[in-house]
Amino acid sequence: MAADIASLVAALESPDAAAQQRAAERLAQLADEAQAAAVPLVEACGAQQEALREAAVAALESLGSPPAGAVVPLARLLVRRELDVAYWAATLLGRLQEEAAPAVAALAQALADHPELAVRERAAWALGKIGPAAAPAREALESAAASAQPRLANLAREALKAIPK
Repeated sequence: MAADIASLVAALESPDAAAQQRAAERLAQLADEAQAAAVPLVEACGAQQEALREAAVAALESLGSPPAGAVVPLARLLVRRELDVAYWAATLLGRLQEEAAPAVAALAQALADHPELAVRERAAWALGKIGPAAAPAREALESAAASAQPRLANLAREALKAIPK
């Protein structure tokens, strides 16, 4: 099965748009078995082709937690300006819970200044899922908890409850 995933990832990263879409659709069918493709799928969310973006999102929705080795590459994707790329990077980091502790600084930065509100909200949610290991993000969460954006403020307050003082 690992060889199948590797070939699908290679197709997903190829310049052939039709092959990319087929690979993303197949990865969506594999659900949790496609965990090794988490980072390339998040990157595919920034593709120009709408059908590829939709297939990548469908795969990510059924993926579950990515492998722990994906933490650093996912943290790097948080700075991307494409909504779906940064949103799904934060989502997968949150799914990793305390295993995503190395991404706390990147999540705090996304919470503080990503241009997309949905990404800032997802970063707050992910920090709450990380729990006590997200303590270095307390200041960013406290600032977000005072936001005029009600959902962001609520998510930040919830995250703060998971982080002891």
